[in-house]
Amino acid sequence: MMQLELSQVLSFGAMLLAAGAVAGITAGLLGVGGGIVIVPVLWHMFTALGIDEAVRMHVAVGTSLATIIATSVSSVRSHHKRGAVDFALLKSWGPWIFIGVLIGTVLAGHVRGPVLSSVFATVALIVSLHMGFGKPEWRLAPELPKGVGRSLLATVIGGISAMMGIGGGTLSVPILSLFGYPIHRAVGTAAAIGFIIGIPGAIGFVYSGWNVAGLPPFSLGYISLIGFALIFPTSTLLAPYGARLAHRINTRNLKRVFALFLGFTALRMFYDLLF
Repeated sequence: MMQLELSQVLSFGAMLLAAGAVAGITAGLLGVGGGIVIVPVLWHMFTALGIDEAVRMHVAVGTSLATIIATSVSSVRSHHKRGAVDFALLKSWGPWIFIGVLIGTVLAGHVRGPVLSSVFATVALIVSLHMGFGKPEWRLAPELPKGVGRSLLATVIGGISAMMGIGGGTLSVPILSLFGYPIHRAVGTAAAIGFIIGIPGAIGFVYSGWNVAGLPPFSLGYISLIGFALIFPTSTLLAPYGARLAHRINTRNLKRVFALFLGFTALRMFYDLLF
């Protein structure tokens, strides 16, 4: 790993604190657990630090999942006070999301970094296009499917979210909207889904990255303890402010903000993969 001067170390530290702040607001505002901000920031920082490309994306994803646990707790408490969390849905989806996370974590531990980057960028771009250009009246069905269909949907959300290092809102918010859920209730419920994804996802990345060569200093498997320590405080502190803001913005503007974050992130990741 390249040697860094004190000014560079302080600069990277400030960037992590800022990323945590933006991630916290984003988590509360959009229900995405902050991973949509954290993963790209960590990716670029690990690139600048000279971290091995073979583990770079894995550490970004694993560290993001660890921070999502705390951020989701802070965010869901604020949404719950406003009655925007559907606990009945969480009860039916929870076990299947958990299973999906286990599957996604196992897959992530066995694929190369660029594969994870491709998954992240592709899914983020698709969701961004839908949220940015989709019509409010678009519906796949008046309500969520029942039985196997509902279980499969939750499993896919959990699996892809674990591979992307996100809290689940990136997928669950637009999916719930397509099945007739009000956007604010979808966002509040997605914040709770992030907690379900974060715990098994983080544990899985610790296990799969144990004793892997090329990890950054002070890593616990694929989780950077330094990155977690600097991102966690500001993300947790500011998540409630994002949740309050979410209930002051109309549905159309909230979708545009969501699409803007996802679109920018996806295009930046594609750029890194191709150039």
